[in-house]
Amino acid sequence: MTSGEQELVVTDRVLTVPNILSMARLLLLPVFAYLLLVTHSDGWALALLMLTGFTDWLDGKLARILDQSSKLGAVLDPLVDRLYVVTTLVTFVARDFIPWWVAAILIGRDLILALTLPIYRRRGLPPPEVIYLGKAATFLLMFALPLILAGHGDWPIAGFTHAFGFAFLIWGTVLYVWTAVIYVLKAARIARTYEVVPR
Repeated sequence: MTSGEQELVVTDRVLTVPNILSMARLLLLPVFAYLLLVTHSDGWALALLMLTGFTDWLDGKLARILDQSSKLGAVLDPLVDRLYVVTTLVTFVARDFIPWWVAAILIGRDLILALTLPIYRRRGLPPPEVIYLGKAATFLLMFALPLILAGHGDWPIAGFTHAFGFAFLIWGTVLYVWTAVIYVLKAARIARTYEVVPR
């Protein structure tokens, strides 16, 4: 078996440690929303948000260390990231932690990019790979949101974390929108370059 064939077997795996971690993060998502919106247990919600952020970093690390990168993981990990960002934004708007228009920009960006996916599917191409700037934008947002939540706690550094949280939120939003422009231009180029695959 060649190394290329080995990689193909690995990338087709479903039950891997990184994928299990991503699924666990997905299952904890409604718990996070419940803690914020129903019980207003902000401290527990913050702990859960930090835990899921750590496991997000960990599953990527383990995928490389254990050589368990997979096609499912390449889709599932960023999908769970997006769901956490969207859920956190919606709950933060509901709790009046952030302005509604910030959430509208960030969620609208993902909806616009979702509309470009059929361009790839109709041409028999995989979805575009996540670019470095996109990862950086997601990282900034996933760092900003816990800081903003921590800024609403009753402790001496609340003002500090709140200010830094909003700074990261602004930078993350700018990068998020900029990467959307890049993805849309790439989709437009794909539409011009490749023909639709007949079904």
